[in-house]
Amino acid sequence: MVIGVPKEIKPDEYRVAMTPSGVEVLVQHGHTVLIERGAGDGTGIPDAEYAAAGATLADQATIWRDAEMVVKVKEPLPREYPLIRPRQVLFTFFHFAASEELTRAMVESGAVCVAYETIQTPDGAHPILLPMSEIAGRMAVQVGAWCLERPMGGRGVLLAGAPGVLPGVVVVIGAGVVGANAARIAAGFGARVLILDINVARLRALEETLPANVDTLYSNPANLREATQQADLIVGAIYVTGGRTPILIKREMLPTLKQGAVLVDVSVDQGGLAETIRPTTHREPTYVVDGVVHYAVSNMPGAVARTSTYALTNITMPYVLRLAENGWQEACRQDPTLRLGLNIVQGKVTLQPIAEQFGYEFVAPDKVL
Repeated sequence: MVIGVPKEIKPDEYRVAMTPSGVEVLVQHGHTVLIERGAGDGTGIPDAEYAAAGATLADQATIWRDAEMVVKVKEPLPREYPLIRPRQVLFTFFHFAASEELTRAMVESGAVCVAYETIQTPDGAHPILLPMSEIAGRMAVQVGAWCLERPMGGRGVLLAGAPGVLPGVVVVIGAGVVGANAARIAAGFGARVLILDINVARLRALEETLPANVDTLYSNPANLREATQQADLIVGAIYVTGGRTPILIKREMLPTLKQGAVLVDVSVDQGGLAETIRPTTHREPTYVVDGVVHYAVSNMPGAVARTSTYALTNITMPYVLRLAENGWQEACRQDPTLRLGLNIVQGKVTLQPIAEQFGYEFVAPDKVL
């Protein structure tokens, strides 16, 4: 199979979808790997390393024209839409729930869209989403602490506090991978941490493993209102597989929050949990609504590209090899985990939440295999 890896064009996206070691494995198995020149620059991987591993260096147009499967980090952007060919396999993060335009474009392209974020193991885990969620959760507190500084528009609160001064309060909404990592890092900063979720079993498990300065709280409207009103930093960490994040922080709640409080909404790439959230970039990461600083960068791990690239490709490469060796249909027949990654297949929407959200007919993945 001919596999193409283009340079990411999303603003301030520095990750790359394949490392030289991944290229080497694919070439050893008889596949051709096309790498766009400069694709690894943001991660610190020079073209020479890809060439030494056996890749063919090419331009963007050649990759999209010749590749049977295109492996990316982030979803295609509008200027890439015309380059996508019918029956071409696209393997990347899509997060369709956040964009009807992207969904429509991929339906019309006739491509096979396999989404990293909906690949799911029988125990409910998302193996490719996992490392990026770990990184995003850890970053959320790091960037939140920065945004709390007065020059950034925040309250001027140090999360650790100081002798004789209470520490800051961090409220984490969602106790999944993102939330657990955010809570652990916030606790390490010395903050007082509240983590909310509707899954009591999950809260019980975290209570046994997280430090003593982390308290768990069942998430309902009353508890959520009370917790957010105490918060210096709020971390949005909700994920619904394939669907839009529920809106839990309504516009009318913002005036009840502390002036200069910070909201870091990691779930923005699935629509976000705040009514006032909209995607931002690393260059312009924040904006203020009703005195609350909103941080909503939709590709947070891209800022720590080297760590993120290697963490991501450690997980994606076995799936890339499986798709290359067997073709997408046979690979998905053999692997139910990979089959759940099928979101759009040659004009058919094969992920039910997206079909329902945007009014498409849902076609079960088994029907396209």
